[in-house]
Amino acid sequence: MSPAARKSRSRQYDEKKTRAAVRAQFTQVRAAVGELTADQFALPTRLGDWTVRELVAHLVLVLGSVSRALALPAPPQVTTTLLDWPFATAPLAPGIDADTRALASGNDPVEVLARTAEEFERLLPPEGAERLVAARPGAMRLADYLVTRCVELVVHTDDLAAATGAEIPYDRQALATTTRLLADALAVKAPGGSVEVRVPPFAVVQCVEGPRHTRGTPPNVVETDPLTWIRLATGRTTWDAELAAATVSASGERAGLGGQLPVMG
Repeated sequence: MSPAARKSRSRQYDEKKTRAAVRAQFTQVRAAVGELTADQFALPTRLGDWTVRELVAHLVLVLGSVSRALALPAPPQVTTTLLDWPFATAPLAPGIDADTRALASGNDPVEVLARTAEEFERLLPPEGAERLVAARPGAMRLADYLVTRCVELVVHTDDLAAATGAEIPYDRQALATTTRLLADALAVKAPGGSVEVRVPPFAVVQCVEGPRHTRGTPPNVVETDPLTWIRLATGRTTWDAELAAATVSASGERAGLGGQLPVMG
């Protein structure tokens, strides 16, 4: 557990709402994938040399990891908190890439999505927020791990839409959860109170060292929409590009966040 995450007060997420959000967003993915043609599965994505087929396989692994973890004995104690997770994923990329390619090469995408959804429903306990699971980054509370599944599903739904041109809906709770966790991760990465980051209607956080604002209009304010924030926080776009496109507004001498982004690699 990182020192910064220990000091940060973790936001609380309603487990029932998180479960529903995971289910809802995965359902949207399944519906979109079911409409893809063979040619679309071969399209490139913005994720290195992954095609849409590899991206879909990764979405299968995102949800399937819950079932695999629940099939194992519970770890003895938490080693990774929710606010540790965004910073613990980058070193895992090689293993994730290998597993994704292996799954993509030998499975029908539509069939494996359906099978994964069924396994999730069968193995997910009706109650179990405090149950621990062995996730890739370390042992986590099941409730927290489901929050991370929301983030992965929303981020990669956006990747899928960008690659295929499909209009894929976002579950509101899943989008809110993703926005909030990535905003809180920024506050961990750049602790302080001199800049207020607003992502209406879901999140407001203060970050960056400097004079702390206490009342009235903050002198340093950044504001953007949820999807732009998610793309910035995960490196799908850049600070300069979004400023130029006017999808981000930044006022105040400390409001430039380009050096703090992305939050999650």
